[in-house]
Amino acid sequence: MSVEARPERRRLSWIALLPVGLFAALAGAFLWGLFNNDDRLPSALVGRAVPEFALPLIEGRQDGLSSADLRGEVSIVNVWASWCVPCRAENPLLVELAETGTVPIFGINYKDEPEGALAFLDELGDPFTRIGADRSGRVSIDWGVYGLPETFVIDAEGRIAYKHVGPFDRQSLEEDILPVVRRLQAEGAS
Repeated sequence: MSVEARPERRRLSWIALLPVGLFAALAGAFLWGLFNNDDRLPSALVGRAVPEFALPLIEGRQDGLSSADLRGEVSIVNVWASWCVPCRAENPLLVELAETGTVPIFGINYKDEPEGALAFLDELGDPFTRIGADRSGRVSIDWGVYGLPETFVIDAEGRIAYKHVGPFDRQSLEEDILPVVRRLQAEGAS
């Protein structure tokens, strides 16, 4: 082997390691994303007034829901659907919360058939003070919803104070959602 071929071989071995290095960097980034526990997603609407809307009632219910219903007291708005499996898991906690009377809970029923929505509520319980039927999904888009369920805490002036994406469990209800509710209620009482 000539002396002139050795530098070329070194260059080739370095280039051969480049894909391995890139793979290791990508694998590290994916692993970090997989095990990063901060699953909160920012919302551009937090701190802003709820979008103006007026949703009709679900056929078979008495009241629809509008932005005017979300002023005057701290409330929770839950976006749900009967076909949403995580919504089924979350609903018992909503029913339990509604029974305490701590905070009114309003619902936006997303792209659902009235029969399915009513069957869901009959089977699992109805925690909602009022529900609006968002058959087209337009109002939910205006709220920035991109997955079900999503839960919002609304202050007494009708501004979005907090957004929880995905189903909540008892821990996130007690540690994330209810502290915001209590803080807003305390601020309104003083």
